[in-house]
Amino acid sequence: MRHNKKINHLGRTHSHRKAMLANMATSLILKKRITTTVAKAKALRTYVEPLITKGKNDTTHSRRTVFSYLKDKYAVSELFRDVAVKVADRPGGYTRILKTGTRFGDSAEMCIIELVDYNTTYVKESAKPVAKKTRRGAKPKKTETVAETKIEETHQESTEEKSE
Repeated sequence: MRHNKKINHLGRTHSHRKAMLANMATSLILKKRITTTVAKAKALRTYVEPLITKGKNDTTHSRRTVFSYLKDKYAVSELFRDVAVKVADRPGGYTRILKTGTRFGDSAEMCIIELVDYNTTYVKESAKPVAKKTRRGAKPKKTETVAETKIEETHQESTEEKSE
């Protein structure tokens, strides 16, 4: 029985798995997004997130520790210079896995694993002030309806000009 055995061996020896995860982590840090299988992405997430957490503390010891895992000085410098600065206020969950379907050759489940703060699609606009939600029975302000009526009025004016 496999009680308390949480590591997915991915059908590889220890040295092969260690080298593969180091290469994938290096690619993820340098490119910010890679395509791989779901099983490898889940294994990579447990491998790379502690390294990103170590990247928040920029000391010689943490740089040497991360280098012992990644074996690439460009990836280490990118991690400490850019990635750690961007995720400094995030308490964890630095990666996102997006499933993309199955691979044509062997029907393996494929996905995209990416660093969360580098995808601009999911980042909310910081220019709009967000109203704090309360549990009181106050009715919301009707600023949206005023803006919608102005848009409708300009649309009606433009259609009237086209018809004339």
